[in-house]
Amino acid sequence: MAEGKRRDDYTIEMGERNGSHFEPPKISRPPVPPIASATNNPILPVLSYCGSSILMTVLNKFVLSGDFNLNFFLLAIQGIVCVVAIQTCKSMGVLKYRDFNSDEAKKWFPVSLLMVGMIYTGTKAIQFLSIPVYTIFKNLTIIITAYGEVLWFGGSVTRMTLFSFGLIVLSSIVAAWADIQHALQNYGHSSTETSTKISTLNAGYMWMLLNCFCTSSYVLGMRKRIKLTNFKDFDTMFYNNFLTIPILIVASLLLENWSSDNINKNFPLEQRNTIFFAMFVTGIGAICISYTSAWCVRVTSSTTYSMVGALNKIPIAVSGLVFFDAPVTLPSVSAIVIGSISGIVYAIAKMKASQPKTVGLPTSNPLISASSQSARDSLKS
Repeated sequence: MAEGKRRDDYTIEMGERNGSHFEPPKISRPPVPPIASATNNPILPVLSYCGSSILMTVLNKFVLSGDFNLNFFLLAIQGIVCVVAIQTCKSMGVLKYRDFNSDEAKKWFPVSLLMVGMIYTGTKAIQFLSIPVYTIFKNLTIIITAYGEVLWFGGSVTRMTLFSFGLIVLSSIVAAWADIQHALQNYGHSSTETSTKISTLNAGYMWMLLNCFCTSSYVLGMRKRIKLTNFKDFDTMFYNNFLTIPILIVASLLLENWSSDNINKNFPLEQRNTIFFAMFVTGIGAICISYTSAWCVRVTSSTTYSMVGALNKIPIAVSGLVFFDAPVTLPSVSAIVIGSISGIVYAIAKMKASQPKTVGLPTSNPLISASSQSARDSLKS
């Protein structure tokens, strides 16, 4: 009885014979849920990543425009919003990352200090420069980071990479020249407004150069430290933001002006709610960029993600022309085009360098010396 039941439980559908042909059994597959098919569509993560980058850049520029000078406070608010948001997502089971550990925090603290330098100099640079110029000059970080990897990690620079570096430098020179020419044409060569405008641009270039060095130091330092902690993406986000919050709050209280006049100057009554809302959204935007970048790599590939990162500079630069009063001239547009091409060339160079070198079978007999041939003949005899 038990044996008969066991045979019934393990019956296998073998199909049916139709004349001389054998028809295999039809296998019914469960339908793919529409949500899963949508999240696996490569177009959605690419558009989400591009949209998050544009939103973050435009809102930062909006908050930092005008007379805003509480940069440390802005970064502290962004860090607090980011930590609260990802901790809420963790408690809901949406995200997973490690709990806080004091030993890991000590190992990661130098990286957080480098991050403070990177994000602060970045806010100062975008405060003085237009979004297209800021985006173009940001490419200089690639050159510094690449040679840092050569010195500290034994990396290499190919000819195509060097060519992309030349395009990056050329685009930065064209962008700076376009900015200075626009200031001279609008305000004249000897006016006080021209001197003020050029001084502002020079301050922006100085902060941008510092930002490039700070960003490269942060990237290289994080690469070294991440081997000690084995952090994942959201582990890095949590520790970076959690450890930088007290530094940013102390720096804001000690170094920034918290008088009532300066507060009213930074947060005008008619724009106060809008500015606070933009600060909140930029904190959420940091999470969106991290999540969408990981989503883009998972659904597409690292190659596609590199190309998206290179092409993403075009809509970000265009957003500065659309939403702000960035000058639209032939040199400025040329700088955007050259900068975008340099990013694409660099992404292609990195892809080729990461491909494994294949060794093919020999198609002809190799040339050998006469002494080697005589030794080979003696072994045969």
